Amino acid sequence: MKGTLLEVENLKVTFPTEEGPITAVDDLSFTVGRGETLVIVGESGSGKSVTSLAVMGLIAPPGRVEARAIRLVGKDGRTRDLSRLPETEMRQIRGAEIAMIFQEPMTSLNPVYTIGEQIIEAIRFHETMSRRAARARAEEMLRLLGIPEPRRRLD
Repeated sequence: MKGTLLEVENLKVTFPTEEGPITAVDDLSFTVGRGETLVIVGESGSGKSVTSLAVMGLIAPPGRVEARAIRLVGKDGRTRDLSRLPETEMRQIRGAEIAMIFQEPMTSLNPVYTIGEQIIEAIRFHETMSRRAARARAEEMLRLLGIPEPRRRLD
């Protein structure tokens, strides 16, 4: 898998219904190389989000994910089959090595907490650093995104 970052083989996602199982994704395979971007395009309900959620191990029961393999080459160079990892290990990988950008930003941030609190929490979950260092990192991230007055926006 030299040069490969992510390889998905024969992905199938089904959801049970009273009328029988519904197949949301059927026999999908793709490879993403290092430095490449994969864009999944399709009509509403075609399985784009379900595909991404399945790769990240976020399909909740009773949904069922089957795949020959979902291989990710990590930052450490190790290849891991995400479809066979325990949830504790997947939690460490999500956000640190693989992430999903949701279409609807309102589903991504909790309006009860400040943006700063949420970004800082995510940074500290994946990296060992002080709250002050995480806040500085969050401010820099907002600045890189072109958000005006990033320090003020954190609060």
